[in-house]
Amino acid sequence: MNQHAAVKTFSHVKPGDNEYTGGGLRDFFLYRDLGIANATGGQVIAHLVKANPDCPPVDGTGWHRHDCEFQIVIMMKGWARFMYEDKPTLVSAGDVVHQRPGIVHYLYDYSPDMEYLEIVSPADFKTVDMPAATDKVPPVTPWK
Repeated sequence: MNQHAAVKTFSHVKPGDNEYTGGGLRDFFLYRDLGIANATGGQVIAHLVKANPDCPPVDGTGWHRHDCEFQIVIMMKGWARFMYEDKPTLVSAGDVVHQRPGIVHYLYDYSPDMEYLEIVSPADFKTVDMPAATDKVPPVTPWK
């Protein structure tokens, strides 16, 4: 991470400035870039993530961790169910989660209206597949 970059860029992204797009880390989510990676010289990324209406939960993200300094998830709409190591965790609208660096987790279920703000440093963080922390993952909730 470039901790010494001089950040002198002002950024103001409005809702109509860019659209949600596919092609991000997960095909079953849509992503909206908020311009923070460019504004911070790659020190931080902030994006909105929402459920792709064409892709109800099946297998989820699989077990993984992120190589990052910090990661914050703010659930704005709906809900998502995560496994954080061996602990099932429901994250609902209004909840804020600090995922400590390196925590092994798995997002396995989410509502059709799920939308969260994710803030991660550095912007070019890596995702690493990991062995399952437990085989006791609850079932997904079918969409109607």
